[in-house]
Amino acid sequence: MKDTFRHRGKRNQLVELLKAKGIKQERVLEAIGAIPRHLFMDSSFEDHAYQDKAFPIAAGQTISQPFTVAFQTSLLQVNPEDKILEIGTGSGYQTAVLCYLKAKVYSIERQRELYKKTKRFLQEIGYRPKYLNFGDGYKGLASYAPYDKIIVTAGAPFVPKPLLAQLKIGGRLVIPVGEEQQIMTLYVRTGEKSFEKHEYGEFRFVPLLENKN
Repeated sequence: MKDTFRHRGKRNQLVELLKAKGIKQERVLEAIGAIPRHLFMDSSFEDHAYQDKAFPIAAGQTISQPFTVAFQTSLLQVNPEDKILEIGTGSGYQTAVLCYLKAKVYSIERQRELYKKTKRFLQEIGYRPKYLNFGDGYKGLASYAPYDKIIVTAGAPFVPKPLLAQLKIGGRLVIPVGEEQQIMTLYVRTGEKSFEKHEYGEFRFVPLLENKN
């Protein structure tokens, strides 16, 4: 569980790469530069932790590439104290980024093995989401709704209606939508039944599975 000068140097290089790829939000770049991504990965992948690539984690899932994490987080426009629902806790890296930005994070993971491991690990390294839940991300987390922001970290074949319903008016939902490849999509809730939709090109995620927890 060490974070060395070498790791920090590699993170600084990664931040410069993300800037070159168009990530502009200073606080997002600061989070990427501060959080030791190698701790969220299997030790056999440690040397690759600061490449801009996705890598396998437990339960057949992946840790998203840093550009994807930074891009989705930038689209959310996170403010301190924002109440954010995250669908797909995974290794906890995206969760840690949101916690670093001082959001109140409520996160759902459908893989029990991953849920237990990540819950324990986030506590160990000092990132404290408000609530971690083992459950079905398609249903959201109605008991804590509404949310200022919602982020989905797996590819959804369609936008789950409960997630739209659990978003505050003025809130933002960032979700990759599609089967084989996904289109990164932003929904901004403009009224009780109205949403603005914006699309941001193709990405590739593991699938968001329904009722498979």
